[in-house]
Amino acid sequence: MPRRYHIETFGCQMNVHDSERLAALLEADGYERAEGPEGADLVVLNTCAVREKAEEKVFSRIGELRAPGMGPTLVAVAGCLAQQAGAGIFARTRGVDIVVGTRAARRLPLLAEEARRSGRRQADVSRGEVSPFPPRLVRRSDPVKAYVTVIEGCNEACAFCVVPRTRGGERMRPVGEILAEAADALQSGRTEIHLLGQIVNRYRAPDDPACDFAELLARVDRLPGLRRIRFASPHPRHVSERLIEAMSALPRVCRHLHLPVQSGSNRVLAAMRRRHTREDYLALVAELRARVPGLHLSTDVIVGFPGEAEADFQDTLSLVEAVGYHSIFSFKYSERPGTLAAAGLRDDVPDAEKARRLATLQARQGAIQSMLLGAAVGTTVEVLVEGTSRRRVTEMTGRTSGNTVVNFPGDPAWVGAIVPVTIERAGPHSLWGRVEALTAESRTPTL
Repeated sequence: MPRRYHIETFGCQMNVHDSERLAALLEADGYERAEGPEGADLVVLNTCAVREKAEEKVFSRIGELRAPGMGPTLVAVAGCLAQQAGAGIFARTRGVDIVVGTRAARRLPLLAEEARRSGRRQADVSRGEVSPFPPRLVRRSDPVKAYVTVIEGCNEACAFCVVPRTRGGERMRPVGEILAEAADALQSGRTEIHLLGQIVNRYRAPDDPACDFAELLARVDRLPGLRRIRFASPHPRHVSERLIEAMSALPRVCRHLHLPVQSGSNRVLAAMRRRHTREDYLALVAELRARVPGLHLSTDVIVGFPGEAEADFQDTLSLVEAVGYHSIFSFKYSERPGTLAAAGLRDDVPDAEKARRLATLQARQGAIQSMLLGAAVGTTVEVLVEGTSRRRVTEMTGRTSGNTVVNFPGDPAWVGAIVPVTIERAGPHSLWGRVEALTAESRTPTL
């Protein structure tokens, strides 16, 4: 009887894509996918270590998996938490059989086999040379979008961030390998390519020195079958003139940019080692909006970083208002082991104050978001259909080029097509509308 696996993913889009690659590795080793943990021989928790809350969720989930009746034979912890905590996970819980870090992820099938054969816990969290995933080996989980990693690791060393420790330094993939993987995804019926990297706009091809990130976008844009390109996440310090020109000129590059700011205070930005100022950031936003019509922006914000005073927080609020983001991801600062902040800064903002600042920020952003979404009522937008709405099986859901979620009555046969939707109402986080007459350009692709 075939062994069965189940993967649960915590964290960012890179983790989602890593889970797709882990799934392909396990299937190449003879495993079959299980719909849930019940009855699976191996449950893999692919984890995030960026915030303490994400770590707590993982250990809570381990307890649930080891409850009577759940029954996985083996539980593995993979990803950034595994790389950071290592065998310390075994000391914290008896519910884990395998710990495999980001740099040894492709060894998961071997570690699972050894754990099964010997009955002993297995760990590989080597901090040496990365063992990369085999090129083009991936089990894609989304029928419309395909994640393609272009750069892994990070050299920025922001004070709050564990990524250089968990993912290592920058490693660029060859452009030929990236284009081949993207072409495979498009040939399988996907219509959106989502390029990934910790600092994606740092990309420069090791096999073609003339190919920077802007040139990579241009080459992906020419691939047959493509409807849209997205990418995440760039660093504002590395948004070049060439990248702005590419976003303006290339027809399939989405009019959305996730541009992490983290704080609106120059004092806090310096303590974070972000190496850009409030003024730099606002000037970049102004240039982007002048040259990329219809651009929607999103960002990341941390409140309560060590030393953040009320005046610093007010600077963040004023920046959020000045930019007018369509969405933000906002978090309370949590000290992470191995970061520069944990080593040298005292976490001196009380948790209750962090919570107050976070609630204030989210309320202010909610008002901005409602205004921006409300302004879309009465307009017609192009929506790439992603699937059936979670809330109503009679409705479809998709995203605009600006990354706004739109729900509408429709046909499951439209998945993968771009359809024109006239917006009739706006919610706090999404829009609702009806599809106008379909044109030849919005015809449904063969999936």
